[in-house]
Amino acid sequence: DVDHPTQALADIMTIEENTNKQLNQFKLVFCGDTRNNVAYSLMYICAKLGIDYVGYGPKELAAAPEVLEHCQEVGLETGATFLITDNQAALEGADAVYTDIWASMGEEDRIRERVKLLTPYRITPELMEMTNNPECIFLHCLPSFHDFETSIAREQLAKGYDIREVTDEVFQGPNSKVFDQAENHMHTIKAVMISTLL
Repeated sequence: DVDHPTQALADIMTIEENTNKQLNQFKLVFCGDTRNNVAYSLMYICAKLGIDYVGYGPKELAAAPEVLEHCQEVGLETGATFLITDNQAALEGADAVYTDIWASMGEEDRIRERVKLLTPYRITPELMEMTNNPECIFLHCLPSFHDFETSIAREQLAKGYDIREVTDEVFQGPNSKVFDQAENHMHTIKAVMISTLL
């Protein structure tokens, strides 16, 4: 419920595979609910590795002050910077844009509220263009609502709610690395298992 460390390892492996930059020159923007478990794990690992992190989302779903303060303290040693904001200008220069579904398991009763809050943060081609970086990659921890092929998405659309956190043009586009990211989960978890057995 609090964080997702194995996901963060797969995320960093995917970033390393898809950039020529040093990690301490990399900028990651997480869009949406910036206080969910994936966002927190990204903040922690960015702090450790010196990656600049932006949490771009509504104030109502902002990261907890104590989490932000902890990451900023670690960042003083590694050079990582942290910004939690609802200002689109923060997308400028992003090397990766990351998002997650808007209502996790057990939060289905909050879909209406989340759609209202998070629709402005849906990942679209227009949002990706705001990075002004044609090499900017798209990341997602999966599963994703990116089209209306799932029964849940169709059911919610019938109620008037578009629960897609990313459009299919981005999800299926050339800058999307979501399936590499999913594969890297297997490799990084094997590495964790080996490390703990030795």
